[in-house]
Amino acid sequence: MKSVIKQEVLALNGDEAVAYAAKQADVDIVAAYPITPQTIIVERFSEYVANGEVETEFVCTESEHSAMTACLAAATAGARTFTATASAGLALMHEMLFVTSGCRAPVVMAVVNRALSAPINIHGDHSDSMAERDSGWIQIYAENAQEVYDSTIQAFRIAENPEVLLPVMVCLDGFTLSHTLENVNVFPDDVVKKFVGTRQLPQVLTHEGKTAPFKLDPENPMTMGPIALPNYYFEFKRQQEEAMKNALNMIKQVHDKYAQISDRSYGDGLAEKYHLEDAEIAIICLGSTAGTVKTVIDELRAEGVKAGLLRIRTFRPLPVKEIIKALENVTGIAVMDRAMSFGGNGGPVYHEVRHVLYGADKHPYVINYIYGLGGRDTSPEQIRKIYEDLRRIIQTQRVEEPIKYVGLRE
Repeated sequence: MKSVIKQEVLALNGDEAVAYAAKQADVDIVAAYPITPQTIIVERFSEYVANGEVETEFVCTESEHSAMTACLAAATAGARTFTATASAGLALMHEMLFVTSGCRAPVVMAVVNRALSAPINIHGDHSDSMAERDSGWIQIYAENAQEVYDSTIQAFRIAENPEVLLPVMVCLDGFTLSHTLENVNVFPDDVVKKFVGTRQLPQVLTHEGKTAPFKLDPENPMTMGPIALPNYYFEFKRQQEEAMKNALNMIKQVHDKYAQISDRSYGDGLAEKYHLEDAEIAIICLGSTAGTVKTVIDELRAEGVKAGLLRIRTFRPLPVKEIIKALENVTGIAVMDRAMSFGGNGGPVYHEVRHVLYGADKHPYVINYIYGLGGRDTSPEQIRKIYEDLRRIIQTQRVEEPIKYVGLRE
């Protein structure tokens, strides 16, 4: 039963929505380094600190590697921790991303998706976060500024759950979302603080035979991230995989509880279906592109075309069962990738969707479209063309070009 709480409408861009949510989540430590198009997040949060609106300790580090190291240290000491980055900043964190997830430190990080150099480009695509998809972080991709706000709040509760204890990336498309002003419904501060709650630390057995909270504490000494040689390392990694499996249910649970007080939902929290019930052809994508696709679907439906969309919201952990179920009656599928896997015969989302469908009862036609690299616009006309391609594939029962490029000069 829903108990919707009154909310205020603010004009916020995606970056400001992140900062506002982090402020309300009662964060203890923010360690960050500015990088376009993420800079607004840490600028706004530093203003909250300077104005006395939060009691957060803000640490402006000398690099993103140091920012993640500081967040790791704070999180393992029991603090609620947040940071934000983009592109080369995320790449510079690469080593520490693996350390953070391996130490089971529930850091929440906003990733404002941006292309990686060279040549240098400051605009949005998914090459940065896709390069880190196997780093042990949960990845949530938002469609608009409202979802950015909602997902950031949910991320703290997901990450800190004792059955999960994994870091979370909330990904938003650079400039398309980060710098675009939208109406965002926000809760009063006390509502968010209550929803997120106080971080609960699991109890573990120390080397002294005592039960103590799982954190670095001189009163109860313990080691995190020690050397693990072949006789132990494998088991640590297996535990992380089990935590990812636990996260699937936790993401849905947190999403549903949030929906009860906000009256907003994004599918089941893992994937969102749009007109898929009777769809013959469908697009799969991540992030803000889904908004354009939905508009085209509405037009096609008015013309009698049974088109649909599956937006993958949670890319890690990948919602395998949900993807199979959602696509069980679809004949032709176009997977849109805003990143390339050089030499890999298609983009990363395409690889994973085809892998999932290999074990399904039905095997639809699947084609890959690489699009929007370096922030290049993808128009409704181009989306419509993708659906036309799918209709032709179904008619001819042939996929002549399994990998195509949208809006590229060749």
